[in-house]
Amino acid sequence: MLARARTFAIEGLQARAVTVEVDIRPGLPAFAVVGLGDAAVREARDRVHAAILNSGFEFPAQRITANLAPADIPKIGPSFDLALACALLAADGQIPSEPLARYALLGELALDGEVRSTHGTLAVAEATRKAVLRLLVGPARAAEAMLVDGLPVDVVQSLTSAARVLTGGEPDSAPPRPPAPALQRAGLADLGDVRGRPDAVKALTIAAAGAHNLLFSGPPGTGKTMLAQRLPSILPPLTHPEAIEVMRIHSVAGRLQGESLPGERPFRAPHHSITTAGLIGGARRGWVGEVVLAHNGVLFLDELSEFARGTLDALRQPLEDGRIAIVRARHSAVYPARFMLVAATNPCPCGYAGLDKRCRCSAHDLARHRRRLSGPLLDRIDLLVHMPGDSGEQLSAPPTTSSAQARERVLLARQRQAARLREHGVLVNAQMDSAMLRAHVALEDACEQMLARVRERGVLSARGLDRTLRVARTVADLDARDRVGQADLSTALSLRPGFAGDARGAA
Repeated sequence: MLARARTFAIEGLQARAVTVEVDIRPGLPAFAVVGLGDAAVREARDRVHAAILNSGFEFPAQRITANLAPADIPKIGPSFDLALACALLAADGQIPSEPLARYALLGELALDGEVRSTHGTLAVAEATRKAVLRLLVGPARAAEAMLVDGLPVDVVQSLTSAARVLTGGEPDSAPPRPPAPALQRAGLADLGDVRGRPDAVKALTIAAAGAHNLLFSGPPGTGKTMLAQRLPSILPPLTHPEAIEVMRIHSVAGRLQGESLPGERPFRAPHHSITTAGLIGGARRGWVGEVVLAHNGVLFLDELSEFARGTLDALRQPLEDGRIAIVRARHSAVYPARFMLVAATNPCPCGYAGLDKRCRCSAHDLARHRRRLSGPLLDRIDLLVHMPGDSGEQLSAPPTTSSAQARERVLLARQRQAARLREHGVLVNAQMDSAMLRAHVALEDACEQMLARVRERGVLSARGLDRTLRVARTVADLDARDRVGQADLSTALSLRPGFAGDARGAA
């Protein structure tokens, strides 16, 4: 007898429909699972066998063939256990097969029949709603599935409960709906701890307001890392669509913490010894890197010059396109990777370049250090802040602002951007393309003359000019101005890598 159950396989960050077909024929007892499954799928035979017996059902002593169709899609993980067990019971006539057509089944089975959680529940729940099915899932991930509006979710704690639901019984009690995302601002470091450094605090606020990339450069101990760690305290909360994207990524990656939607933006800070595969992903099928985990948030690279150059150059595509395409011999996948890059670096190997009495680096050392950061990567940095050594006056100066004050300005600037750019499907200035720049960046006459002189000098690339205009638009948004003025453009030019310090000459 043949029976079918429906489930989903995770491919990249998407869920692909899978039909579990189970055929039972007379013959020597055997249980074969085919359909391009990995080791965890093949081991499902033993888990399903034990779960069926320990749940009080009979395991047919015949020839059993289970096919996971389509057979050309790789099946990874134990999430197919529940569908396999229910299809097998239906093929043997122990439960009806007709109700299986209305459900998508998801869950790993323990040997006693308990339904355990699996990765990627949110992606599967979204695909289940599009397929107009009900979702049968264990209690551990039921709250995650319930985040998808309009999806009927039936919770089953065990294989026995699943069989009861499929024969017309009631599901187990469902957990309450997840609460709205809660912000944990109280636990974040505050900008009020920063003494002096008004230029660096201003650049950090501009970066947060427009989602621009930022690089701090200066000797050790000047507050580069301290400032970067306070960036989350001034960032706006995730919107609902952004929170769903973030949760889907972390669910598929198996790094989900909690059952409610996240409120805070991701802040990833990998060590400089990270490999290219760890940063970008693709070490194995389904493996996502730090750039994907930082989607809709911040990727902070401390000691930037200590990262391998090849690893840093791998950031070029995601910084430009907001996505990462991973292509391997037997699979390919495209992941979202739109993040703010915030980095900190020393100006030389010893860290004290520019301080003549302390720096002991040779010209060769300085040249080798500069080569660690390629020109194409630096061209994708919007803001560069040079932070010289501290003085006694700076350390005793009052704080420039608090996180609450800076966050209020950032939120207002983001609201202006969202209202202006909503028709284009983007929310922040950093995502504007050339057409949007022409449409939404209105310059004063003095700015046009300044840009003409910049173009004549050939100091900035075409990409650099576009990024400068995006930053200038953000500076104007922070001050609630509709037109970009000369002061806004001068600020953007003064913070532009490769142009810092020359903005006055362009004016």
